[in-house]
Amino acid sequence: MKISFVIITKNEERNIERCLQSIVPVADEIIVIDSFSEDRTEEICKKYTVRFEQLKWQGYTKTKNYGNSLASYEYIFSIDADEALSEELQKEIISLKSTDNIVEAYAVNRLTNYCGKWIRHCGWFPDWKVRLWNKNIGTWEGLIHETLKIHVSARTARLSNNMLHYSYYSLSDHLKQIDRFTDLMAEDNYNRNKRVGILKLILSPVFKFLKVYFFRLGILDGYKGFLVSSLSSYATFLKNKKTRNLFRTNRKT
Repeated sequence: MKISFVIITKNEERNIERCLQSIVPVADEIIVIDSFSEDRTEEICKKYTVRFEQLKWQGYTKTKNYGNSLASYEYIFSIDADEALSEELQKEIISLKSTDNIVEAYAVNRLTNYCGKWIRHCGWFPDWKVRLWNKNIGTWEGLIHETLKIHVSARTARLSNNMLHYSYYSLSDHLKQIDRFTDLMAEDNYNRNKRVGILKLILSPVFKFLKVYFFRLGILDGYKGFLVSSLSSYATFLKNKKTRNLFRTNRKT
C-alpha cells in the first residue's frame, strides 16, 4: 500500500506545519490544494516535499475532489490542516502499509482539542470518519458538511488510534466559525424551503444544550464542556434566526 495524503488550505500558517510534520513519516506523496492563502502557508509547505497547487476556492467538496484527482497512488488519506496524526496512529499506518491484509476503506477516530483541552464527550468523541480509502470506491459529496461517499460493497475497518484535531484556539475563533457556518446553513435551509417556526426558534436551542451537556455528557468535560454545549445551543439559534430572516427578506422583495 502506498498513500497519497491530500490537504486543502486557506491561511493555515498556524496549523499546517504540525500537520505536515505528522504525516511525513508515513506519506508516499503529499498534495496541498491551496486557495491563494495570504499568510505563510505556501512558504511553510514548500519547506517539505509536497505538490503545492493553488486553486480558487470551489467549496469543500469540489476542492477536496480536485485534490483527490491528482493523487498518484491508489490509496488516499484526506487530512485537514488543523489535524495531525498521533504517534500511535503513525505507527499503525506504517504497520498497515506493510501487510497484504488490507480493505478498501478505513475510519479514523478524531480526538478534538478545544481551547487547550481534549474533549472526550459533548458528541465530539468518539468521532469516526472514513479518511483512508481506495480512490476508486469513494468521492466527497455535500455542500456544507462534506461527507465521503464510498461504494456500498466496499469493505471497511477502523484504525485503533486517534487522529488529533486542533479545532479552536480561542472563544473568538469558535464564534467566528459559528457566524460563517450558520450563514451557509441558513442559505441551505432557504434553498430547500425548510422554514423555521417560532416554537422551533425558541425551543431548539434549549434542547440542543440539554442534549450536548447532559445526554452526551458534556458536563464531564468541565468548563470547556459547558462552553461547547452553550455555543452549540447558540449556533442552533443563530442558524434558525438567519433562516427566518432570509424568508422574511425575500418575501418583502
